Amino acid sequence: MRILLVGAGGTLGSAVREALAERGHDVLGVGRTSGDVVCDVTDPAAVAEMYERVGPLDAVAVAAGDAVFKPLAELTADDVAATLRGKALSQLELVRQGARHVSATGSFTLVSGVLTEEPIVAGAAASAANGAVEAFVRAAAIELPPRRINAVSPTVAEESLPAYGPFFVGMEPVPAARVATAYVRAVEGAQTGQVYRVR
Repeated sequence: MRILLVGAGGTLGSAVREALAERGHDVLGVGRTSGDVVCDVTDPAAVAEMYERVGPLDAVAVAAGDAVFKPLAELTADDVAATLRGKALSQLELVRQGARHVSATGSFTLVSGVLTEEPIVAGAAASAANGAVEAFVRAAAIELPPRRINAVSPTVAEESLPAYGPFFVGMEPVPAARVATAYVRAVEGAQTGQVYRVR
């Protein structure tokens, strides 16, 4: 399959890219400043240009999303908007526009996260964005067929503990490679409208 992978250079994205490539897929990595394709996926016009440039695809997968972590009392409207744009709206736009560029038997795999169900202090905006992504997956699944759409919802990755560990006190981390197996399942499987939780 020819797969567009957003966030391929990140901790999770690198593991997903490796897992998909090992299975013989042609993976085009997308990054904001580097990668096979450079694109700011928070900009709908840039997304449109990207899809025109890369040509036909069999799947689109997302392994990145920006979120602001601040206590609720310090969270600004701009922080909430930035988180929704970086984690939710960008993914919705990738699907909305991508439906015209992904093969009829293709798929979309989005990313949410553990904070949908296990909120933490300073994570309200991220929880809201994750919940939006999961709700969108369920809704889009009834309109996209025969194309499929699913989400992967991981807990914090072991490799990300130096940066994010203090936010996820008491939560057991998982290796990024284990999260990547859920992406393989979403891309190669037959289900749609699912959220694959990796805990």
